[in-house]
Amino acid sequence: MDRAWTLRGVEDDDAGLWARVLRGDELALAALFDRHEVRLFRHASRLLTHREDAKDAVAVAFFELWRKRASVRLVDGSPLPWLLNTVAHCARNLERSGRRYRALLDRAPVAEPVSPPHDDSEVMAALRRLPEREQAVVVLSVMEGYPEREIAHVLGIPVGTVKSRLARAKTKLRGELAQEGARA
Repeated sequence: MDRAWTLRGVEDDDAGLWARVLRGDELALAALFDRHEVRLFRHASRLLTHREDAKDAVAVAFFELWRKRASVRLVDGSPLPWLLNTVAHCARNLERSGRRYRALLDRAPVAEPVSPPHDDSEVMAALRRLPEREQAVVVLSVMEGYPEREIAHVLGIPVGTVKSRLARAKTKLRGELAQEGARA
C-alpha cells in the first residue's frame, strides 16, 4: 500500500506526469493541463486583448505539447517553461491574424443595406445549408449587393471563382426552394 502511494506521489509531479505523456497517456496530459492552465491563461491574458484569444492560446499550446512531445525540452523535469514560451508564440500569432482580419474588414467596401425578403426563413435556412465558401459569395453578392470584382478582392480569390461559386450556390438554392414549395 505504501509503495502504491509513493509511486502515485512521484507520478503526480510534472516529471512523473511527463513520463506518462511520453508513453501516450492522455490522462497525464489532462493532469498537466489542470495543473498549469490557470498560470498559462494568466500569461496569455497579459499578452492578448480578448479573453477568448487567451483561452485559444492555452489550448493550442497544449495541443502542440501533445503533438511535439517527443522533442519538448523540460526544465527541472517540467514542461511549464516550454508551455509558457509556446503560449507567447500563440499569442503573437493570434494578434497578427487579428490585425490581418481587421485590415481585411477595413478594405471591404461598405454597401447600402438591402431590405430582406418578407418571408426569408426558408431562404435563410437553405443559405445556411450551403458550404461556407458559397455562403460568403451569396451574402456579399446577392444580399449585400457587392460587385463580383470587389468580392474577389475581399475574399482573395479570382473573379471567375466568384462567378462559379455564385452560379453553383444559386442552382442549389433554386433546387432547395423548389422542393420546399412542392412540399407546402
